[in-house]
This record gives sequence, C-alpha cells and structure tokens, in this order.
Amino acid sequence: MEYVYGALLLHKLGKEVSEENVKKVVAAAGEKVDDSKVKSLIASLKDVDIAKELESASLVASAPAGETHKAEKKEEKKEEKHEAAAEGLSALFG
Repeated sequence: MEYVYGALLLHKLGKEVSEENVKKVVAAAGEKVDDSKVKSLIASLKDVDIAKELESASLVASAPAGETHKAEKKEEKKEEKHEAAAEGLSALFG
C-alpha cells in the first residue's frame, strides 16, 4: 500500500509518477523498497489518468448522507429480525 500512497503523493505534488520517484518516496519513508512491487505498480498505472480516477472515487465516496443512512437502517433492521428469530427459537428449545 505504501507504493500506492507514494504514487498518489507524487501525483498530488505534480511530480512524475515513475519507478525512480516512487522508490525515493518509499525509501524516504524508511521502508525497504521492493523493486518488483514498484515495477508492477508503474506498469498498472501506465494508461491511467490518476486525476480522473480520484475524481470518480471521490464522487462515490461522497454519496448523499441520506442514502448511506438508509443503508445503515436496513442493516440494523436485518440484525434486529435475526436477533428476534434467535430469541424465539431459544424459547422453543430453552
């Protein structure tokens, strides 16, 4: 994950996201650099528009609070039903 963070930091600072620069960032953070992971990351990012991907990710993350709240309520109701069913069964076999 530190390699991805390094690439994101480089992007944010307007620096080239290259093998050499990612290695420098990871090494500066005090981690041992794994060359194969750096190469794999850079190859994966070859045709990726990082700014565009970050923008679409932030749109997903910033879904309206009401929708997130509704999903949480549904989960709570499912848990309550499950607990009630378990209580009913324990009364039968209790």
